[in-house]
Amino acid sequence: MKIYIGTDHNGFALKNSLVVYLRKAGYEVIDSGEERLNPEDDFPIFAQRVVNEMLTSEDKEPMGILLCGSGQGMCMAANRFKGIRAALGYDRESVRSSRNDDDANVLCLPARHLEKDATNVLVETFLNTPFSHVGKYQRRIREIDDF
Repeated sequence: MKIYIGTDHNGFALKNSLVVYLRKAGYEVIDSGEERLNPEDDFPIFAQRVVNEMLTSEDKEPMGILLCGSGQGMCMAANRFKGIRAALGYDRESVRSSRNDDDANVLCLPARHLEKDATNVLVETFLNTPFSHVGKYQRRIREIDDF
């Protein structure tokens, strides 16, 4: 599984620690963000970059992680792309249900409100919760994709 990660300036430090954590855990991580902090950058650029890399990836089920101040902006930007199901993750249950019920493939995190350890827990929950494949959930995803 390839994991694409992007952030604006609000999540820059958290993203860097998350990339290290995930690589140590054995995940293949593609850092789609900037190498240097730029306080003037704009989140839509990074959401688009991560999503485009996911949509053109040869990986069967690529995953994305996006961080910004509230997580909301990244979520809105990512969800504009067909085939992307981005979810705001603010606690373990919201993250678990976004994967189990909605087959979310992008996790958006509120960097202003998370510490490093909590972020790692949310990301592990996201990556390790499978989609349930329950009929009603599959039907709802098809309905979203048909918009």
